[in-house]
Amino acid sequence: METSTEILCIGSVLWDVIGRTPRSMGIGHDVPGRITRLPGGVAMNIAMALVREGLQPALLTVLGEDAAGRELAQAAAGFGMEIDHITWSDTLPTDQYMAIEAENGLVAAVADAHSLERAGETILSPLSDGRLGSAEDPFAGIVALDGNLTESLLSRIADSPLFLNADLRIAPASPGKASRLVPILRHPRATLYVNRIEAGLICDDKFASAESAATALVSLGARRVLVTDGGAQMAEASASGVLTAVPPPVIVTRVTGAGDTFMAAHIAAEARGLTGVFALEAALGITAAYVSETS
Repeated sequence: METSTEILCIGSVLWDVIGRTPRSMGIGHDVPGRITRLPGGVAMNIAMALVREGLQPALLTVLGEDAAGRELAQAAAGFGMEIDHITWSDTLPTDQYMAIEAENGLVAAVADAHSLERAGETILSPLSDGRLGSAEDPFAGIVALDGNLTESLLSRIADSPLFLNADLRIAPASPGKASRLVPILRHPRATLYVNRIEAGLICDDKFASAESAATALVSLGARRVLVTDGGAQMAEASASGVLTAVPPPVIVTRVTGAGDTFMAAHIAAEARGLTGVFALEAALGITAAYVSETS
């Protein structure tokens, strides 16, 4: 194996179409606002946040051999990401995501990530064919793993020798897909990043705080978990105990990508040598700046 890659982002890379309005919205409302189209997807969001922190991640995903896919790859390369290991398909279209955000938060979203699900483990080929690793010499860097992968593939990853030495960081794609992460909890080097609601869906329970949610996930078998709760206190839990931190107070202007930004910022903080509460506070500060940006 010959590679200098230290961070992999595995999962969804797609186009985000986001409608934002400064007004409060409910079902059936029609209000003025702005509509943007920009690179997105959990893996892409994490990769972009890592780039902002001075790191160079590589993408493992599937893109269609269509105009949308080629434009996405060009954008990723322009950001400074490695795109040599992307899987290209002439039969699957490039995925996309559409969301409506209002003053009262995320109103609705639809993720069309079927191509990633259908591509399955073919996107992992660079980890087995020697480009990034093999069963005999597995990749030993950081892997940011996206919950948009199917539950069966996540289960295989949990037991795969290809990920035996990886520092595995896991993010849910959405609350609706959080339960997919249950099989991967058993990985011996996994760190799970979820919000309080997602933790409840994984545990089939409701939690009043991030701390109680994090403790429950560890009891369920997770090695290490970080649970956020919007602007309220967050928690990190492991067999060693629980740490807590409070996000800086800000006026929130966007929410899409906030969890991915926090995960990337925490990875970057630890890569710089920060640990414990210091890493949590650094990541929360970066995330607060992200959600309060107006441009």
